[in-house]
Amino acid sequence: MTISLKTVALPDFGAVGDKPLVPSPTYEARANAAYANAKCDWLAVYADREHFGNIAFLTGFEPRFEEAFLLLGPAGKRVLITGNESESYAPLARLPGLDVLLSQTLSLMGQDRSRYPRFADRLADAGIKSGDHVGLVGWKYLEEYEDQQADTGVFVPAVYVQAFQRVVGPSGRVTDQTRVTMHPENGLTASLDVDQIAEFEWAATRCSLATWRIVSGAKVGDTEFDAVSRMGYAGDALNVHTMFASASRGEPIIGLRSATGRKLNKGDGVTTAIGHWGALSSRAGLLDDGNEEFLAIAKGYFQGLISWYETASIGVSGGTLHDAVVGKLAEANLKSALNPGHLGGYEEWTNTPVRPGSTDKIRSGMLFQVDVIPTPVPTGWALNCEDTVVFADSSLRDELAAKHPEAARRIALRREFMKNSLGVELRDEILPFSSTPLYLAPFWLKSDAVLVRD
Repeated sequence: MTISLKTVALPDFGAVGDKPLVPSPTYEARANAAYANAKCDWLAVYADREHFGNIAFLTGFEPRFEEAFLLLGPAGKRVLITGNESESYAPLARLPGLDVLLSQTLSLMGQDRSRYPRFADRLADAGIKSGDHVGLVGWKYLEEYEDQQADTGVFVPAVYVQAFQRVVGPSGRVTDQTRVTMHPENGLTASLDVDQIAEFEWAATRCSLATWRIVSGAKVGDTEFDAVSRMGYAGDALNVHTMFASASRGEPIIGLRSATGRKLNKGDGVTTAIGHWGALSSRAGLLDDGNEEFLAIAKGYFQGLISWYETASIGVSGGTLHDAVVGKLAEANLKSALNPGHLGGYEEWTNTPVRPGSTDKIRSGMLFQVDVIPTPVPTGWALNCEDTVVFADSSLRDELAAKHPEAARRIALRREFMKNSLGVELRDEILPFSSTPLYLAPFWLKSDAVLVRD
């Protein structure tokens, strides 16, 4: 394939309007499915400020400042255990029939713990008893090759695990059930319903446009703070710290860091990323108007991105997608720094079927970050083009068009743009969420000059 740098205006794919909401019956169905799939007396879902995706997906609630647990038990029992500050935040939960219990052990140090200081007592108040089997959902899980007792190695703070073990006693069991929600093919959070898709498309639109305002507005002499200020942040819930980094040739670029007062110079490597609940958008390049050496690297990288879009489809294994992208990048003497693509959602990275030798398959409803980070790139240069897509079979696409026609219209326009302006035609099942879909400007001082396939 031939890759060229051409002037292509970024079209307006349409305003997002009001934010779609996931209805309460959907949360109820998710909670019921999680409990049934766990096959335990109780399913206990852990959350904290950073690891909140599972509880948000099941309830619409996520804790602020402190930790929380969702307990799903027999006869439809649903209990949310919070600390002091999240107790008043709990009414935001949209899971029907949810009881709220306060356990001040979950609160921050120094706060009042005089009313309900013992976490184990609250578990008993919820209904957990001696002899019960409790399945814990942490924020990740051990693979079998990592530990001889992977099923009991739970990514939940030990103080809480001990409390569960104390309440169920020697005749009970506490096991890890995180795969119920986070398995890369069969986990509940891996495949989204139509309303969640619409909500995350709304977020991805805003996220990608905010990122593009940074890229297209960056100027020589700006501080990094100046550049990021153009994003137009409007209070969206974030799943990562907003990132911006720059450096001169020969100096390392720390892509994960936040903006500083460093001033931008012509020829600097620049990178930025913004993540909202359900989406992340990232771009990296040179603060320049041209550089043939860099352009050659960018063209090879762009070929790797095209191979992702043309290989990924429902039913394709993660191993097949991994090999296709890695093989194409290798033709340009590049590698993927991490897995070339991963699942996302409320948290930026949940899991990924895209691994060497993976037999986990792409399914309808999966939300992916097309996250292919090229390496090696000369020190002081940066290159990245990360967008969000969802895979949807014909029935899910029909449902989206019927229930959320404006989201479906934006997606259709993005697909047409990729085909007609960038030379990349997508399978029907790939729904681009970003309003800068595969729109890669290697040189930020000439941001309407982007890579296309001839």
